[in-house]
Amino acid sequence: MWLSAILIMVFLTVSLFIYGTFLAATAGKLEMAERMKTYTARIGELDRKTGLVERLKDFNWKASFQEASKVFAAKSFTKKMEAELLKADLPLRGEEFIMINFLIMTGLGLLLLFVTRNVILAWFGVISGFVVPRLFVKRIKLNRIQKFNMQIGDALVVMSNSLRAGFSFLQTMEMVSREMPPPIADEFARVLREINLGTPTEEALLNLTNRIESEDLDLVVTAVLIQRQVGGNLAEVLDNISFTIRERIRIKGEIKTLTAQGRISGIIVAALPIVIGLVLSVINPEYIKALFSSPAGWAMLIAGAISQLIGVALIKKTVDIKV
Repeated sequence: MWLSAILIMVFLTVSLFIYGTFLAATAGKLEMAERMKTYTARIGELDRKTGLVERLKDFNWKASFQEASKVFAAKSFTKKMEAELLKADLPLRGEEFIMINFLIMTGLGLLLLFVTRNVILAWFGVISGFVVPRLFVKRIKLNRIQKFNMQIGDALVVMSNSLRAGFSFLQTMEMVSREMPPPIADEFARVLREINLGTPTEEALLNLTNRIESEDLDLVVTAVLIQRQVGGNLAEVLDNISFTIRERIRIKGEIKTLTAQGRISGIIVAALPIVIGLVLSVINPEYIKALFSSPAGWAMLIAGAISQLIGVALIKKTVDIKV
């Protein structure tokens, strides 16, 4: 009971701190808005909208959320998160994602606390609310990279054929952005926009490699940069790279099939202790409580976690074959 009260007090304290920081940062804007509202409001508008329901209907939730999320702006972890969101092509700012992450953490933790009355599950909800959105972003980024890698071979064929037909390199990129599906079309279109806005071609291509963490793309961009400096037949170079990429994709597919059993074993080894612990905490909380109330229990938990990490690392090292 005391732990529940402490958790609620911590949540309220953090929420009030964030709200106070938001009010302090936007005090000038709110005062100006109130002054302007006096002179710009229509006749009778202030009198009619005095009820709580009317005020909630007219409340700009999106603008308020954006203002509140500015508390996390200009932070180093916010900039890193914004770079990850850009790689995943998610239309969110870094501070907006962090605010959503914070709300999910606190909301899920309090929900599990009120529903189950179990502090362990509540903290599991807080940790899950922190980890799951970041894993979601990472998964979207990896899926986008995989789709890009599957398209880059066809894009290179289009570019090499266009070069042989007499088009310039930028014209071939424009053709790929028009003829190919996303995400490669979107990324090539973004490169062309950067070049049209005055960014050097080399820098625009390097920005592309920063957004798409792909070894195949690094190979293509490196070949193009070398060709622009020393010359050569770019169409033939792109054909050779396209053949290499296609063979690499084929070999990766075979390796993924052969190592499927090992990857599934790693997932089971990592998830089974956590699932069993959660089930026991629901079925018989007193039985598993000894692990968290004695030094021997904490020592066993730490030893088990270290063993789990070592086992997962060894399985990952075994099935992760570089091509």
